[in-house]
Amino acid sequence: MITIVNEKSPHLRRKDSLARMLADVLIALAPTIVFALVVYQWDAARNLAISWATMVASEIVYVLIVNRIKYDGKKHTFKEHLAAGWSKLTVNNILAPSVSAAIFALIMPARTNPYFMIYPALILGSLFAMIIGKLVFGGTGSNIFNPAAVGMVFSKICFGSKYIYQSRPFFIVTGGTPLTNSIAEVPGLNSLTGKWMGINDVPLEGLLFGQVGGTIGEAFKIAILVGMVYLLIRKAADWRIIVSYLSTFVLLMALAGAIICTRHDINFFRFLAFQLLSGGMLFGVTFMLTDPVTSPINSPSRFIYGSAAAIITVIIRLFGALPEGMAYSILICNMLAPALDYYKWSSPKWNRRYVIILCVALGIALLAVGLGLGFGGEVVAA
Repeated sequence: MITIVNEKSPHLRRKDSLARMLADVLIALAPTIVFALVVYQWDAARNLAISWATMVASEIVYVLIVNRIKYDGKKHTFKEHLAAGWSKLTVNNILAPSVSAAIFALIMPARTNPYFMIYPALILGSLFAMIIGKLVFGGTGSNIFNPAAVGMVFSKICFGSKYIYQSRPFFIVTGGTPLTNSIAEVPGLNSLTGKWMGINDVPLEGLLFGQVGGTIGEAFKIAILVGMVYLLIRKAADWRIIVSYLSTFVLLMALAGAIICTRHDINFFRFLAFQLLSGGMLFGVTFMLTDPVTSPINSPSRFIYGSAAAIITVIIRLFGALPEGMAYSILICNMLAPALDYYKWSSPKWNRRYVIILCVALGIALLAVGLGLGFGGEVVAA
C-alpha cells in the first residue's frame, strides 16, 4: 500500500532537518562573506545588515499576521493576537530569510552613484524578494522562485544604471565585472580595430583569486568553490544540478570557443576558462540554482533542470542584450521546475522520455550556438 503525504518543499530524503540544511548553506557562504567583509568592509557590512534586517522582519511580520487568532465571535486584544502569532515562530523563520538575505547582499554592488541610492536598492530589493518572491506564495517551502534572484533582478531593473564598482586598497582590483565593461575591454569584437578584445587582457588568476571585480560576492572564486564542496559533502546541494549545469555550460561554450577562436587570436582553453570564472555563474549555480525549494524533486528532472539553466545562460551571454544571464536563467528554470515534477510524466527513474527531452534540448542549443556564431555574425559579448 502506497501512502501519499502532502508536505511542503524541500522534500528531505535524509534525517537532517530543514534548520540543519539552512545552517549548512550559511556555513558554505561564510568564506565568501568573510572575503567581502575584508575587502569591501563597511559597504559589505551595510549590504548584509540591511538585507538581513529587512528580510527577517518581513518574515516575522508575515508569520504574526498569518497566525493571528482567527475570528471566533470574541474580541481579542492586539497582545493576544501577537502572542498567538509569536508562538508559531521557529528557528526556520530566522534561518530561511537569513540565507536569502546573505545571498542577496552578496550579489549586490558595493556602491551606487549617488551614494545614497544603495539604500533604497537594498531595502526595496529585499522587500520585493520576500513579499513577491516568497511570502505571496505562502512562505518557506511554498515559493516557486528563488527570493534572492527575484530581489536582485528587481533592484537591477530599478537601480542598475546607478551601480558602480568602487576600487579598494587591497589585493582586489575592482571595476565592472569583465562581462560588463566598455567595448574596449569587454570580450567582443572592437568595431574600430577589428580585433577581439578583452579575454587576452584579463588575468585568469585574477578571476580566480578575486582580483577582478563585480558584485561583492562573485569575485573570489576560491571561496565559492570551497562553499560548493562543503554543500556537496553535506548533501545540502544536489550534485546532479551542479554537474549537469557545468557540463552543459562547458559543452556549449566549447563549441562557441571553437568557432570564435578560429576567427580571432584567442587561446581556446583561455576562452573556456574565462567563461567559467567570469561573472556570477559559479556563485549562482552553487547557492541559488541548487535551492531545494525551487528545484525539481526527481533525479532525471534535476539533470534537465541544470542543463536548461546552462543553455539559457549561454544563449543570454552570447546573443542577448544582457552581458550576464545567471539570475534570469534561474528564474526561468524555477518556472520550469513544476512542469518537470508534474505527476503524469514525472518519474524518479530515467526513461525514454527523459533521454529524448535532454537530447533534443542539447541538440537545439548546440544548433543555435553553432548557427548563431557561424552564420549570424559576431556577438557583442561572450
